[in-house]
Amino acid sequence: MKPILLSAAILLVVSTHGQVSLIPQPVSVKQPKTAAKFSLSPSTVIVLEGSNLDNVATFLNDYLDQVYHIKLNVATTSHSNNAIHLNFERMDKAVPGAYRMTVDNKGVYIAGDNETGVFYGMQTLIQLLPVQITNAKLQIPFVSITDYPRFAYRGMHLDCGRHFFPVSFVKKYIDYIALHKMNYFHWHLTEDQGWRIEIKKYPKLTEVSAWRNGTIIGRYPGTGNDGIHYGGFYTQDEIKDVVDYAAKRYITVIPEIEMPGHSSAAIAAYPYLSCFPNEPTKHPPQCAWSGDSTGKQVQQTWGVFEDVFCAGKDSTFDFLENVLDEVMALFPSKYIHIGGDECPKTHWQRCPYCQKRINDEHLKDAHELQSYFVQRIEKYLNSKGRTLIGWDEILEGGLAPNAMVMSWRGEDGGIAAAHEKHNVIMTPGNWVYLNYSQTRNEDSVTIGGYLPLEKVYSYEPVPAALSADEKKYILGAQGNLWTEYIGNEKIAEYMLFPRMTALSEVLWSKKKDSAGFAKRLMTQVKRYQLWNTNYSKASLNLAGLAPSGSMMLVKRETSKVKTVPHAGR
Repeated sequence: MKPILLSAAILLVVSTHGQVSLIPQPVSVKQPKTAAKFSLSPSTVIVLEGSNLDNVATFLNDYLDQVYHIKLNVATTSHSNNAIHLNFERMDKAVPGAYRMTVDNKGVYIAGDNETGVFYGMQTLIQLLPVQITNAKLQIPFVSITDYPRFAYRGMHLDCGRHFFPVSFVKKYIDYIALHKMNYFHWHLTEDQGWRIEIKKYPKLTEVSAWRNGTIIGRYPGTGNDGIHYGGFYTQDEIKDVVDYAAKRYITVIPEIEMPGHSSAAIAAYPYLSCFPNEPTKHPPQCAWSGDSTGKQVQQTWGVFEDVFCAGKDSTFDFLENVLDEVMALFPSKYIHIGGDECPKTHWQRCPYCQKRINDEHLKDAHELQSYFVQRIEKYLNSKGRTLIGWDEILEGGLAPNAMVMSWRGEDGGIAAAHEKHNVIMTPGNWVYLNYSQTRNEDSVTIGGYLPLEKVYSYEPVPAALSADEKKYILGAQGNLWTEYIGNEKIAEYMLFPRMTALSEVLWSKKKDSAGFAKRLMTQVKRYQLWNTNYSKASLNLAGLAPSGSMMLVKRETSKVKTVPHAGR
């Protein structure tokens, strides 16, 4: 828990008096008419009545220690009423993670349908804690809660390819996911602008591909180039540490290794992966370049680039399979994300190797070559017991048989995949791209677009265009944070919050309550302050949040997302 929290010199703010304020909103919350409360103090004991709940107790104890400077003893039995009991109960909900909680004069009781359910109940307990410390006792109102998630997949994504974030922030990001009852972390590890994962078989990926000689200044095409040698990568030991850290928070880490596009960084280290190894890297002429411009280079600006992995050479697939072998050894996730998006076909169309592949495989065109590429990688992943995820461009030329689709260019790709009975994660840019501007007039550069808080909250992940049977293929949704213009942790937090909080309720709760959310968010903002977390204050003002707590909702859009120039998905 350490990476998220917190200095002792926190400015503590006044809590909402006696009111239960929970995000995401539980299925059922009942409070007695009396104002009775349970007093949590250093003498309170955490009682592990169920087995293998040490992770839950440790997370709670770390949180209490770092926020309130209290640490509780842990036991397996206790007859005291001054205790927090953690246990299991059968609940038979469609999506795992159900729990129930009671706080009364017998203490605190949390029971989950599995370890994850107990963990989510503990997150609710954390939100019942006051945000003002008045004495050594923390007053928790009596309450009875029954709760379970709506969607099985509740995810957040972080792009570490364009800008590199240290392990400490990645862990903090994972804590944010946990505190919002989300359960997937999509880690974007390779890009045109940087390769971030150590692959022992290919050391040049970290010696060369992890670094660029400069970055454009300001919004594309930029006002110049900073000329700073920039980059970084995660060692395999660091990867293992992060994956273990997430697992203890019941979060699955999904790695993304981009292919066949967004591959300039890898090609800079191993030019043979390109269709044309002897052609120097091209960059937009209107963008300033720093350093050597001969040969293959890691890109210094944003956008989509023509130099992609060659689909005609078997050596390309040998390389990618070797990379994936090391990736799969590090990530136990069932899902491996291979990108598959924004792959220009210009090189393939003039490459003799790719044209031979098209002829030999009886493919119609370069779009079917993309499908061949994805299906070949999918077969390899399936042979290792893994499932391929790709952005909706993997639909081009025919969808791989067992693939799962992330629909980012609006919802059409997800709808098409569900029609074909493929599982789908909805992540349309207009609704959940948290790198979009959250106010009309941001005081720093963003990728563009406009995604206010209330629009995130109004998102419905299951499209009305699907039949009742097809709707079951929508497993959930994900918020994405692309980092072209997010160069440090405080900017990342500013772009995340409070929009990530809104998304957490969209993905967990079955019913929307915009007025209630607006009121509850005011307490959640005080928790941001407890966590020493940056957040957008302007977005609260512009979200239609009135003093009465009402919140304006946005009419649902059905069209595709508008293209943001050089968004560089």
